[in-house]
Amino acid sequence: MGKIRQERRVAREERPDVRDLEYTPNVGAPTGVEVEELADLHDRSLRHGNDPYAPLRPAFHQLIGARERPLQVAVDFVEYELRPGSWLWIRPGQVQRFGRDLRTADGVDVVFKAGFLPPAIVSAAHMDPPYEQRPLTPAGPDAEGVRRALDHLAYEYGSMASLPLQAHTEALRALLSVLVMRLAKVRAPEPGPAAASGTFHRFHAAVERDHAVTRRVEDYASALGYSPRTLTRAALAAAGRTAKQYVDDRVLLEAKRLLWHSGLPAKEVAARLGFDDPSDFTKFFRLRTGVTPGAFRASP
Repeated sequence: MGKIRQERRVAREERPDVRDLEYTPNVGAPTGVEVEELADLHDRSLRHGNDPYAPLRPAFHQLIGARERPLQVAVDFVEYELRPGSWLWIRPGQVQRFGRDLRTADGVDVVFKAGFLPPAIVSAAHMDPPYEQRPLTPAGPDAEGVRRALDHLAYEYGSMASLPLQAHTEALRALLSVLVMRLAKVRAPEPGPAAASGTFHRFHAAVERDHAVTRRVEDYASALGYSPRTLTRAALAAAGRTAKQYVDDRVLLEAKRLLWHSGLPAKEVAARLGFDDPSDFTKFFRLRTGVTPGAFRASP
């Protein structure tokens, strides 16, 4: 029993902190989008001083596609195995971690900055929150459409010298739009919450910005010029959660990230998330997870 405890303690101490990852284009590449083989990410990460298998919080979108071999990747405490032909969309701000197989990975990573795609594509592809996080596996004509879209995007990405830079960038924007729309067709339609409203989008942005400042729906309603009831209706319609549940979910996610990936004491995590009393944070966390912050951190 003592040996098991020791092994768990060592494993916890070896967990690396989350590293924020800004968009850094390859030398000579157009700014805004990149297409890279997954097997090349290992060496590129090392060149930029990153551990390829450490948890990262990218500030950009990633479309990750697996070809002939499966790929393991975790996103915010959910582990996914991408089967051959499957895709996973990782959004800016999510914490990701690859399994230890990058050098032999058979797949592609399409990276693009937030704001690179036209607003009409963002709307048509339902790219706005709430995000649906699940692998997509195109089949039949959908798989062929995705393959052709990716092949054309990859070809143009590698043919920078054949067009003036501005024209090349616009061509890539258009081709990425095709790929995104093809994947959006695979994702939809599924029964579920209605499309998010402008009210929800503003609420979501405010929660992303201020979840460590306030957990009171009344504060968000006052700042945004809505009633608490309006925010709850919008959150229920878009995410199936009340406004209060939506705020608490976001606080809980950040608490898990800090507890799992940082060496901060629980009381420091509580302070960062706006809890004046660490005991209130413990109650908040235990009520929503069934375990204390310490027990969550100590789990294997």
